[in-house]
Amino acid sequence: MSLSQSLQQKLLQKLSPQQIQLMKLLQVPTANLEERIKEELEENPALEQSEEGHEDEFSEDLKDEFENSNDDTEPDGSEDDYDSVDISEYVVDDDGEIADYRTKDDNYPEMDDQKVIPIRVETSFHELVLNQLGMLELDERSYKIAEQIVGSLDDDGYLRRELTSISDDLAFRQSLVVTEKEIEEIIQQIQQFDPAGIAARDLQECLLLQLKRKITEGKSVELAVQILSKYFEEFTKKHYEKIQRSLNLTDEQLKEVIAQIIKLNPKPGGNIGEINKAESYIVPDFFVINNNGKLELTLNAKNAPDLRISEGYRDMLKDYEKGSKKDKRQKEAVLFIKQKIDSAKWFIDMIKQRQETLIGTMSAIMKHQQEFFLTGDETAMRPMILKDIAEITGLDISTVSRVANSKFVQTEFGTYRLKFFFSESLSTDSGEEVSTREVKKILSDIIEAEDKRKPLSDEVLTEMLQEKGYNIARRTVAKYREQLNIPVARLRKEL
Repeated sequence: MSLSQSLQQKLLQKLSPQQIQLMKLLQVPTANLEERIKEELEENPALEQSEEGHEDEFSEDLKDEFENSNDDTEPDGSEDDYDSVDISEYVVDDDGEIADYRTKDDNYPEMDDQKVIPIRVETSFHELVLNQLGMLELDERSYKIAEQIVGSLDDDGYLRRELTSISDDLAFRQSLVVTEKEIEEIIQQIQQFDPAGIAARDLQECLLLQLKRKITEGKSVELAVQILSKYFEEFTKKHYEKIQRSLNLTDEQLKEVIAQIIKLNPKPGGNIGEINKAESYIVPDFFVINNNGKLELTLNAKNAPDLRISEGYRDMLKDYEKGSKKDKRQKEAVLFIKQKIDSAKWFIDMIKQRQETLIGTMSAIMKHQQEFFLTGDETAMRPMILKDIAEITGLDISTVSRVANSKFVQTEFGTYRLKFFFSESLSTDSGEEVSTREVKKILSDIIEAEDKRKPLSDEVLTEMLQEKGYNIARRTVAKYREQLNIPVARLRKEL
C-alpha cells in the first residue's frame, strides 16, 4: 500500500456522519434553509421551533440521566449542547471580533437606507455536477480528486485552474499526491456530465465537447467539429472565405455549419439558475457595512428559526427514568425517546456549526479584501485563492469551496458571490503580487477608452500593460479578454 493511499484511508476514517451533515448544510442557501429545517421538524417530534428566543433550560439532573444512560449513542458535545439555538445575526468587525449581536426578527436587517434585494441563484450548477459524480465508478481516492475538480469549476462551467494548482491543493489539504495524468483522466469523465461543455479549459474545447455529443446528427456537425478543431481562430474572426476555400465548402454547407455552431452554449454553467425561476431567487447570506471606515459583517439568518429540544419529550424521558422497574415495552420507549432527542441535539449542533463556519469564512474574506469592501474598487482586490482562506480559518479547502460557490454578500457597491473575491496572482516588475482581477479591470478600462475606429490589438494591449509594470504575455491578455467577453480588435472596429 502506498503512503498516499494510507493517508487517504486515515482521512476518510475521520469523516464522521456529523461532518457529512455539515457539508450538506453548508451548500444550502439561506433562502432554502427554512425548508430544510421544516423537513427536520416534521421528521423529528423531539425538535421544536421556539417562537421566542427563550433559554432552553435542560436541568443538570436530567442531562446527567440522559448522558449516563446513553453513552453508546451520544456524539461528543459541549456542556450547553441542549440549549436552544439562537439563530441571530452576528456582527463582526474588520478585526475579526464580534462587534454587535442583533436578535433575529421577521424583517431583513437594516443597512442604513439600503434595501436587501433578492438576486437570482446561479450556482445550483455545482450541486448538479456533484450529484452526477455518483454515476462514475470511482474509488475513494478518485472521488476526492473529482470533488476537487468540480469545486474548481467557475460559474460559467469552465475549469480555468491549472492542473498543477489542483494537484497542489489536493496535496496540501487532502494529503493526496496525484499526477496531472490522473487529474486529466477524471476531467475527461466529468466532461461527459450535463450540461454539455462543462469542465472545458477554454471556449474552443467547450464548443467541441458539445458538438461531439451530436456527431451522429449529420455532415454539418462533422464539419463544425473539423472547423473548430483546425480553424478556430479563423472562425472567431469571421474569416469564412478562408475556411470555405480550405475545406472546399459550398455556401449552403458553410451556412449549415454556422447554424450548428451558433446554437451551442458558450457558458454551459451560466443558465442553470433559469431551470426553475420560482426557486431561482435568494437573499444575501452576508451583509458588509462600512460604519465610518470600520467594516462590520452581519450574517443574515432570517430563514433559520431558533431551535430547541421538545419540552414534552424531555418530560417523558424524565418520567420514564424515575420509574424503578421497567418492562421491555418501557425500555423500548425510553430508547426511542433518547434517539429522537439525540437526533434533535445533533441537528441543532449542525446549525450552530454552520453559522460558525459561514461567519469565519466570510470574516477572513472581508479582512483579506478590506480595501475593496471600503472602496468598491476592483483594482484594490488582493490575490486570494481557496488555500489562503483555508489556512486562515483552519477549514478544509473543500469546505471553503462549498461556502464560496453557494453564498452571496451584499455590500454598498452591489451583491457578489463569494467566489468573486478569489483570483490567482500575477507579478509586477517590482516583484509584487497583484490579483488577476486587477489586471482584467485595467485591461477592460483600456479597451473601453480606445478609439473604436482604431481598436487596440492584443499585442498593443500587452505592451501597454507591460508599460504599467505587469509581467504578462500576449496569450494571457487574449485569455483575459475572452473571459471578459470582449471580441478581438477587428470585431470592435466601428466605421
